[in-house]
Amino acid sequence: MTDELFTRYDGGLLAVLGGPDLPRYQREPGGREIARFAEPIPNLLDRAEAFSSWVAAHLAPHLGTLEVCHVRDPWGALPAVTAPGRRHRVVFEVNGLPSIEMTHTWPLASPGTPGKVREPERFCLERSDAVVVPSSVIAEAVGRLGVEDRRIHLVPNGADPVRSPRPGRPAGAPGRYVIYVKAVQPWQGVDVLLRAFARLADLPDLRLVVCSSVPERRCKPLRRLAERLGVDERVDWMYTLPHAEVAAWLAHAGLPSFYDGMPNVALEAAALGVPLLASDAGGLADVADEEIGFVFPAGDAHACRAARASAEELAKRGAAGEERIRRDFTPAAETAGYLRVLAESGAA
Repeated sequence: MTDELFTRYDGGLLAVLGGPDLPRYQREPGGREIARFAEPIPNLLDRAEAFSSWVAAHLAPHLGTLEVCHVRDPWGALPAVTAPGRRHRVVFEVNGLPSIEMTHTWPLASPGTPGKVREPERFCLERSDAVVVPSSVIAEAVGRLGVEDRRIHLVPNGADPVRSPRPGRPAGAPGRYVIYVKAVQPWQGVDVLLRAFARLADLPDLRLVVCSSVPERRCKPLRRLAERLGVDERVDWMYTLPHAEVAAWLAHAGLPSFYDGMPNVALEAAALGVPLLASDAGGLADVADEEIGFVFPAGDAHACRAARASAEELAKRGAAGEERIRRDFTPAAETAGYLRVLAESGAA
């Protein structure tokens, strides 16, 4: 997406968070600049405010020529919507609302912190020219914050169609397995998946593979739960694997399990021809249904009933999912949707 925008506008500035191993500033061909904020500020709100001030300082020299400002959080959005003499359009991409998610992602934050975040969140959403969301559930959440329907634009994420040859089977992969790929936040339902898997004791050859995007220490509570449920010997845990390795595990899974907003990994799994096992919560309802997978009520510990489906049924739903991704959820469709938003908001 960034490449398409920079190409369309003959360059641009990408202001992002960065680590100590990356340069604070770099210039690339085509008038592209990358600036990275890497201040080690431990307090969440203090760091957010510092980031906001840093963005404002980077925007200031460009206000006379800036046409579009694409933001993804309230702290980056605040200097964009309040810039003096603002003439540029602001497009706010919302993949999640920090005021809701931070109770899980920052469990040690004080109880009043979400409210302090909600205020600038609402302020920036109200003053953005367009709000882009990847799923209908996030569109509804943004609407509840007072954003008019006419400014909310649904642009689903895209996944690259599978290129031949498909990834080979990973070394040590079990013959049959259900796979979960992503972080292990409480709302993602990995505990429900473990309880569901425990109900499949009569399928001893079936294993559960958890590819966590976070380090091992973050999975310790779930590993203890697996022990209490008596399934720890049938669960394989892997941590922070490179994307290519994750793709190989997905490609050879019987079912990938999802319980989230609109994870790209779900689209990638469907693009690989693997049927989805997904809850009806979050944005996955926009993608998964009984034609391309198995949908269960959020929190249902009977969710793994799909593991009892025949190989023929799994193949049929997997093929339907692959076709749907090729048709409706490609990067080209995502880019076209975003460019359409720019045109409708007067930014193109």
